Amino acid sequence: MRNGRQRGVALVTALLVVAIATVAAIAMASRQQLDIRRTGSLLHGEQAWAYVVGAENWAVVVLRRDRQDSEIDTLGEDWSTQPPVSFVEGGSIIGRLIDLQGRFNVNNLVSGGGANVDSIDYYKRLLRLLDLEEELADALVDWIDDDINVRFPDGAEDENYLLLDTPYRVANRPLADISELRLVKGYTAEVVARLQPYLVALPEPTPINVNTADALLLAALDADLGLSDGEALVEARGEDGYESVDSFKDQPAMNAKQVDDSLLSVETQWFLMVSQADIGQGRARLASLIQRTDTELRVVRRQREFLDTVTVPVDDDE
Repeated sequence: MRNGRQRGVALVTALLVVAIATVAAIAMASRQQLDIRRTGSLLHGEQAWAYVVGAENWAVVVLRRDRQDSEIDTLGEDWSTQPPVSFVEGGSIIGRLIDLQGRFNVNNLVSGGGANVDSIDYYKRLLRLLDLEEELADALVDWIDDDINVRFPDGAEDENYLLLDTPYRVANRPLADISELRLVKGYTAEVVARLQPYLVALPEPTPINVNTADALLLAALDADLGLSDGEALVEARGEDGYESVDSFKDQPAMNAKQVDDSLLSVETQWFLMVSQADIGQGRARLASLIQRTDTELRVVRRQREFLDTVTVPVDDDE
């Protein structure tokens, strides 16, 4: 009887040991599979990052070659062509170069710390053409300028923002990115989405490239211009573009229009390279701000993740 009881205990003990060993083996195998997947994701992510950095280097080469071949920048040049998706081992990469001076630089609203009247008037005309309230300009100027004086009648300084449920202070400096508009009085998500294709925030004052600007941006150059005039100016430039600011101003639509030459250009110094690589389980996105001058070409800023509401998406067909 005792031997039978001992055999029963031994059997239960053996079964318990087997169960524990089985659980441990399953846990080890699961952990190993998880580690393998994690390592694979890290490797794919690093590989994807290498590809988007390579796309940035490609952009630098293309822009340098373009400067050697041409004195003006148009939408018919190689740099502006949307390349097809490139399939690489394990995935794909897509990207494009965007002329940022084909947009209005919101930091032009302030010059030397104070309001720039000509740029403010331009921006208000642009707002009207977009069916937005022109009073939005005053709040943005107050956000950028370096004083604490509220612009009449619709400006906003600290006293407006400190009363919010989540209070904050006015930046009183140029915008680093268009996404900052969401902090400014009146700039709702809908307003920012409406403005996003036409605005940019650059670290220095910039003219608008009339060879790459949208018809609506050209129509905002003068109060007497309409959208049809802007479309006529876009059609007249064709793929070859205007050779000079004077040739642009000689167009019939610009007859008798008083536009300061300093607001206009036929070449571009600031570009954005946006790219995305999908490799296996990894994805990398990169937005590179590139400045090209007569003497150098450099990457000023990199942004690894960017919002489609504030930056042109890589698969945009515009």
